[in-house]
Amino acid sequence: MVIMKLSAQELLNKFSKSTSHPLEVRRLSMIIFDEVSDKIHEMSNKQRKYLEAAALLHDIGYYIDSKGHNKHSMRMVIENGLEGFTEQDEQIIGCICRYHRGGLPDKNEHEVYNTLDKKERKTVKRLAGILKISDGLDRGHLNLIKTIHLNYDEENNIVEFILTPNTPEFRPDISYAIRKRDLFEIGFKCQSVLKFAE
Repeated sequence: MVIMKLSAQELLNKFSKSTSHPLEVRRLSMIIFDEVSDKIHEMSNKQRKYLEAAALLHDIGYYIDSKGHNKHSMRMVIENGLEGFTEQDEQIIGCICRYHRGGLPDKNEHEVYNTLDKKERKTVKRLAGILKISDGLDRGHLNLIKTIHLNYDEENNIVEFILTPNTPEFRPDISYAIRKRDLFEIGFKCQSVLKFAE
């Protein structure tokens, strides 16, 4: 019997009561991905598809339990599979989901991450780094960020995230995103600053 795989959107609809946060995290992730790809390090369309799927599915683990939901999300992606992706792709996407919160990737401790080759592990670190920041920017599930522009100071290796809020007079709390930038900095070997547009 052939099991029909669902798309990331269908899987999200199946396991999530509310889709507004995942859709917003996907939007923010795609903006950051395109900015990074344009200004810091070019990435492939395939990597963009990985990130898009992971952004939609990073919280489906809540369906099982809020405790360790990121690990549940990873397992659910791998067990359910995803239309348009190979089993190897699904492991990469699952890992990106896993590392949107909690501990950093560790190939000695984390079984699925350990099965990936060096290039795939780098992809996971970079894309999960973007996902972590995007998730942090929508911490309150209120869609408060309108656009994001990146400035890259190559000489000092500093990435500036310039955020434009939806309402100019209101600056949302970005402390969660600031706390979640560690993996982005590891993945892209840089320092980062998050600030509002002047």
